Formats: sequence, structure tokens, C-alpha cells
Amino acid sequence: MKFKSVLLYTIILICVSCKKNGNDPAPPLQPDTYFNSTTGSTWNYHVVDNSGSTAATDYTITSTSKDSLINAKNYHVFNNSAGGNQYLNLSGHDYYEFDSLPAALGVGAIERLYLKDNADIGINWSQNLNVTVPGFPLQIPFTITNSIIEKDIARTVSSNNYTNVIHVSTTISSGLIPAASLVTNINSYYAPKYGLIENSTIIHLNFGGMVQDLDTQTTLVSAILK
Repeated sequence: MKFKSVLLYTIILICVSCKKNGNDPAPPLQPDTYFNSTTGSTWNYHVVDNSGSTAATDYTITSTSKDSLINAKNYHVFNNSAGGNQYLNLSGHDYYEFDSLPAALGVGAIERLYLKDNADIGINWSQNLNVTVPGFPLQIPFTITNSIIEKDIARTVSSNNYTNVIHVSTTISSGLIPAASLVTNINSYYAPKYGLIENSTIIHLNFGGMVQDLDTQTTLVSAILK
């Protein structure tokens, strides 16, 4: 894989879910959380590419009956109709996602803390990782920073009304890539029991001779919670 494609793919994967197998029984649903692991629950999402480079797509997330033990945490396994699985964990008030990266990058996977439901507005937390990109002489350091922007808000998504929503803003930066060359604007909205109800992801990368732009909007169209 060429350096240009791999680097952009790496940045995108920092924000999305990936794959791993598991076989343990699922934990019970915890009330009043932003997480639902009940077997058979489904979420139907619609993704629009605002750049117009690709057609709109739809996919369904389904909660399975499996857990997978990763880094001493029980990650619940969700099937993605677009391919592969999603791995989510709730530890107290902290919400984690396990993301796999291509083996060629030198970083097998990352454990991403994407939500803290007890954090006040203005609180932020960061995570650092180094990525090896084939054809590039140095590891590329990335910092993922999440911030609580709004809490307990009402939000309407796909004509569905949600309350007690938390708005999280995420940025990705690198000590190696100039700030003007990597611009990110990622906003996620989470509702109790439903989890992610909306996400907008804007990434502009102009580095190493590559100019790439990503501008997508993901919305929860409907859900059946068991």
C-alpha cells in the first residue's frame, strides 16, 4: 500500500470501528447509560458524503450474544452489516472502542476512550499513539483529543427526538504534521440507551504530496432496542 493511501486510511481508522472475534456471553444492559448490549438490538445508520465523491450508504449494527476479552476488559461484540464487527466496552462512566489498524502500520490496535458520561462541559482527555507508515522513515505520532461540548441537551435526528444528549468534539493532531496540513473537525452525539445518534467527520490532509478531504455525516435513522 502506498504511503499516501495508508496515511489517510490510518487517520480515518482512528475514528471508526474495526474487527476482532469473541466468544463470551454478553453482559446485561446497564440502565441510564449510553450503551446497550442486549442481544438482538439493532441500529440503522445512514451515511452521506458531503463532498459528493461517493454515494450515500446505509448499514445496520446488531448486538450479538458475544463478548471478547481485550486488555483485561470485556468488550461486547456488535455485527456491522457493512462487514466486520464493532467492539465496545463500558467501564464505570468510561466508554471504550477497540479499533484494529493494518498490521503493516506497526500498530496492531488502539483502545479508544470515546466518551465519559460523568465529565462536565469543558473537560477533555487525550490519547497518544505512534504509527509506522511503509515508505516513510519516521513513526508518525498522533494525538486524539476529546472534549465535552454540551450535556443534557435535546436533539432531533432523522425526525426522532432524543434527550439528555452528550456532544463530544474530537480533534486529531500530529507533532510531525504541521497543523495547517492536518485539519480535523469531528462531532459526535450520544443519547441514553441508544449510544451514537449522529456524527460529522471532516478531515483535511495535505502532507507528503498528498491532498485528501473527508466530509461525512452519519445519522441514526431507526433503532430497535431489546
